[in-house]
Amino acid sequence: MLKQGLQQTQTQKLSPQQIQFIKLLQLNSVDILQRIDQELIENPALLKAEDTDAAPGETDPIKESELATTDEASDLNVDDFLKEETFDVKEYVNDEYDPDGFHLSDEGDEERKERPIVEANSFHEELMEQFSAIAEDERELIIGNQIIGSIDDDGYLRRPLAAIGNDLAFSMNVDTSANDLSKILNKIQNLDPAGIGATSLQECLLLQLKRKDQKILPVSIAASILSEHFDDFIKKHYDKLSKQLKISEEELKLSIQVITKLNPKPGESIDTTATQYITPDFILIEEGDKFVVHLNSRNAPDLRISRSYLETLKGFDEAKTPTREQKETAQFIKQKLDGARWFIDSIRQRHQTLLGTMNAILKFQYRFFEEGDETFLRPMILKDIAEITGLDISTISRVANSKYVQTQYGTFALKFFFSEGIQTDDGEEVSSREVKKILKDAIESEDKSKPLPDERLMDILKEKGYNIARRTVAKYREQMNIPVARLRKEI
Repeated sequence: MLKQGLQQTQTQKLSPQQIQFIKLLQLNSVDILQRIDQELIENPALLKAEDTDAAPGETDPIKESELATTDEASDLNVDDFLKEETFDVKEYVNDEYDPDGFHLSDEGDEERKERPIVEANSFHEELMEQFSAIAEDERELIIGNQIIGSIDDDGYLRRPLAAIGNDLAFSMNVDTSANDLSKILNKIQNLDPAGIGATSLQECLLLQLKRKDQKILPVSIAASILSEHFDDFIKKHYDKLSKQLKISEEELKLSIQVITKLNPKPGESIDTTATQYITPDFILIEEGDKFVVHLNSRNAPDLRISRSYLETLKGFDEAKTPTREQKETAQFIKQKLDGARWFIDSIRQRHQTLLGTMNAILKFQYRFFEEGDETFLRPMILKDIAEITGLDISTISRVANSKYVQTQYGTFALKFFFSEGIQTDDGEEVSSREVKKILKDAIESEDKSKPLPDERLMDILKEKGYNIARRTVAKYREQMNIPVARLRKEI
């Protein structure tokens, strides 16, 4: 039976200001500039300081010294900022209100320069451009376009030709035979780069070998290895290959060198994207005997409130009998002024939160920033930084995501500094990165003819005081994209 009743519950909802702050917090230094430009377009009450309508101010810009430090976590008033606020129109026309008190500083007066984006054809457009030059007629061009469109980004054709034929019949009303499709696929496989349109790794490597001089003995042997003994080759059964092909170890070595120089992913050899540059969000500078964190905000414009909007709102407030249109206009202006103020406050709080988090990371990993050696990294999780700053773990996660810091030893992602802890025989807790560094060094210095198995790597770590199970060694090795010992073997 249905009943009606009242039930009182408590729920937590995010205000528009909270949502705005959270979205701004997770943006990196490049994306935040784009977001600021977008807000400047959408909100006419928000202006750059150099604009003629921007309210002139006598207050100093926001300085990093005003922002939070790790020693004063209480200054990070994120929770207070995220509380719902209400504003009165009087607040905007009161003489005590300083519109210039809300602006974002510009570290330096350098001119902002935009990097031009290089336009490039896509991978499939490059192939179609080549195929259109050798296609015999319009029908062949349509079939070739369908096959090329089915090629994956790494250069392989994994879709069966029969399925491609069905697609042509249903979508293009083009009837094809298996012979027609194979003929056109062969033409595509002759395009550049070599190996394109292969249906398997074996075929991809053989297509590349066919373009080499088969009269050269290592090339001829390499073709025999790939076509007749592919399974033994990928399993690195070199002794078995030497016996079956009746060749010396030196001849086998030269042939394998030919194969290893081939490209297993030919599609990736076509560069269709412009070079991507990492813009650090923080710059770590050594000043005297200590390190100082600076926000990389030198290209961020100063943001101010529009003077004309303030004066217009003040005029409406002084009107004794405002009309309906004047009230609606005043409400619109107030809405835009609220939005501008909230946005500038969000930017200010974002800077404060970012700097406080980076200072906490600096304090926690200070030895690494001094020496630049991964072995000096301490185990650190999001909770550790949250406890130092007094922020929530989710806030720290948003800060660490896609942010970079420039140091004297290179530019690092903030995620680089977070790792799990491992306890040594002495009871000391060390970072898993330190263990990975030892594993990597051991593998790089091993005898490639007799690579170290995981059991031996485990023994090496135990000798150094790291009591780690074999499965943990295997996990770390896989995380570093290092294959098992059998696949690392060389002759």
